[in-house]
Amino acid sequence: MPTTDHALNIEIDRREASPIYLQICERFKAAIAAGHLKPGDRVPALRALATQLNTARGTVEMAYNVLVDEGYLQMRGAAGTFVSTSLPGAVTPARTSRERADAPRAKRTQADTDIGNDAKPLRPGLPALDAFPRKVWSRLVAYRARGGDPATLSYPDPSGYRPLRERIATYLGLSRGVECVPEQVFVTNGYRATLELILRGFAKPGDRAWFEEPGYLLARNFLVDAGMRLVPVPVDHEGLDVDTARALHDDARFAFVTPSHQSPLGVTLSLARRMKLLDWASRAGSWIVEDDYDSEFRYVGRPLPALKSLDRDDRVIYCGTFSKVLFPGLRLSYVVAPERAVARFGQITKSMNAGSPYLYQAAVADFIAQGHFARHLKRMRALYAERRMLLMNAILKAFGDRVSIELPTGGMHLVAIFHAGRDGPIDDMAMAARAREAGLAVLALSAWYLNARAKHALRGIVVGFANVADAAEAARLAGMLRRAYDG
Repeated sequence: MPTTDHALNIEIDRREASPIYLQICERFKAAIAAGHLKPGDRVPALRALATQLNTARGTVEMAYNVLVDEGYLQMRGAAGTFVSTSLPGAVTPARTSRERADAPRAKRTQADTDIGNDAKPLRPGLPALDAFPRKVWSRLVAYRARGGDPATLSYPDPSGYRPLRERIATYLGLSRGVECVPEQVFVTNGYRATLELILRGFAKPGDRAWFEEPGYLLARNFLVDAGMRLVPVPVDHEGLDVDTARALHDDARFAFVTPSHQSPLGVTLSLARRMKLLDWASRAGSWIVEDDYDSEFRYVGRPLPALKSLDRDDRVIYCGTFSKVLFPGLRLSYVVAPERAVARFGQITKSMNAGSPYLYQAAVADFIAQGHFARHLKRMRALYAERRMLLMNAILKAFGDRVSIELPTGGMHLVAIFHAGRDGPIDDMAMAARAREAGLAVLALSAWYLNARAKHALRGIVVGFANVADAAEAARLAGMLRRAYDG
């Protein structure tokens, strides 16, 4: 990393109507886009640049604050100010504005729902990486790596590491009310792998499936690619509308639901609708796929029992994950197979050449067995309850009456719904795209609908709060969102 300020020739025009601090911002952005300033370069100090431009130090400071908020610069205290090492995605020397304008339309459409694989601020579903007990985890992994167990070098069991399957079965019985035996638990490499296992076990080409509207967009995209014919079913304050679903297609083969904390709206499927859904599946011989992705985090009372806990006819396929409660790099999820499908799932996992690496599975099993898992969940519930309030208050302060947020009783994200203005509903996809270019991993709420441009689609943004460290950061991020909103 450079130890001296990067030479930068900035000129401002006092005849321009644009304020000087905005001219400074534009000059920096142009220099970064042209490659004259590279990630990690140190930029001139406030006083030095103010002297060079013959302007007030406060003017330069204002420009630097804007550039920091937008993700172009990073302030590192006494070390100085540097070009960010994680620049907004649209800012690269190799891609000029003309190249971006000429990009294929399909890529721009994909970008509407693409937040990448990094840990940019406000990413929905990303747990608090700063609060994960890394020392404990490293010790458990190191212990297993040094153990000399031949299993560490051999092919993993396609169904999952047996002790981990046992721990999961015990945990689900105690905390989620799901009665199952270890043989029913199959460990997978993420929710997509779980869905693939389910479809290969039960689905036929052209099967119809009820899907929440709006609903989890990554699952939706996978199911569409797999050839499922999705039936969008509206979600209200009680969750999936089962009566409407039956009126649309009573003979659907599947119902994909997030009953504990609906993705993305955050509502809970009411008991009455849970019973209706189970009754439909039993009489129709259909399957309910329950995605219980972040039910551990509930801030009012105890976590709700799973839909599977009410299942008396074994029609619910229960899915869980460690990505939300530990960290996504694990790539560990699990599914509880119906008793009649255990043998079938076992055959499929072998044919898929499935099997997660032994080392992480064994470490997670130890993490649970030694009590670290329960303690971690308890700490995270308290931390997330605080951080959701910080972000919600900051967004409401930044937007005023332009948005409404219904505080969720659980989960790891907020939904900020935009109110229509004099010119009609806001284009939330365009706003989210601007926010992503500024370095924020947010998604437009309308993108979670099968028909994003339908009149009934709500307009807003889905933002994660788990990694918002304090009130100052919440205010800074909310300010970035407001600037993206204003365009």
